[in-house]
Amino acid sequence: MTAAGLQWAAPAKINLYLHIGPVRADGLHDLASLFVFAKGGDVIHVKEAKSLSLKVTGPFAPLLKDVAPHKNLVFRAGELLAREAGVAAGAAITLEKNLPVAAGVGGGSADAAAALRALVKLWNLSISEAALLRLAFELGADVPACLARSPVNVSGAGERIEKGSVLPPLWIALVNPRVEMPTGPIFRAFDAAHLSPSAPRLADFKVVNYAQLKQAMQGSRNDLEAFAIERAPVIREVIENLAAAPGSIAARMSGSGATCFALFASEAAASRAAAFARARGHWAMASGLHVR
Repeated sequence: MTAAGLQWAAPAKINLYLHIGPVRADGLHDLASLFVFAKGGDVIHVKEAKSLSLKVTGPFAPLLKDVAPHKNLVFRAGELLAREAGVAAGAAITLEKNLPVAAGVGGGSADAAAALRALVKLWNLSISEAALLRLAFELGADVPACLARSPVNVSGAGERIEKGSVLPPLWIALVNPRVEMPTGPIFRAFDAAHLSPSAPRLADFKVVNYAQLKQAMQGSRNDLEAFAIERAPVIREVIENLAAAPGSIAARMSGSGATCFALFASEAAASRAAAFARARGHWAMASGLHVR
């Protein structure tokens, strides 16, 4: 940490698959998923201050200009952590927003998780990982998993996290057709179509090579994909283009959309797929993945 503060990466979260189950008594859905994390994404900057504040910069900052700071998950993470730790410390937080908003790549959740990590260090707090996970779940179902950088199996409504498989070296092309996809309506559409869904099961992702990874992807799914496509048919076109990209191992939508992804064994292939999407006016990013 320097006098200027410190920064913490908030990498894009990708659901390699997402199996959805019934609604629980707390109103959340049971799910089963494998979360992986890109090496690119948003960035949290924090420095000492007398009070808590939040500034948003970056290419997608204009989409958040009308969101009051106290309604932003990053600011709420700071409030919650300070209250839990019993400290009166402040912090000037800057969120560098590089990822699309309402996009299915855990932007807000990853930002909140990064803010928790950064503020623990800035304030020199002694807090257990279990306590931090509990605070993260108070902020949102995806936040606990986003505290990790390595692949994690996620179940429950997001509160049960286990170390995921060690994957072969991977690169990813993320493509968003510049369509915001609010989570609520997608889950409600799923509920309307599945009055009694079965309990979700974790997929078998014990893979050591690309052929096994492709097979594991074929044996899993994203249960929300069809409902996002119904709302924004362009998502189907994005997935088809990614699946057809040279070197593509598998292509799918992440989360509740609208961001889609393809997995590649080489950086060059991922970069070509991202460039192809950008030429069509989509937002796209190529990145390595944290695979262990």
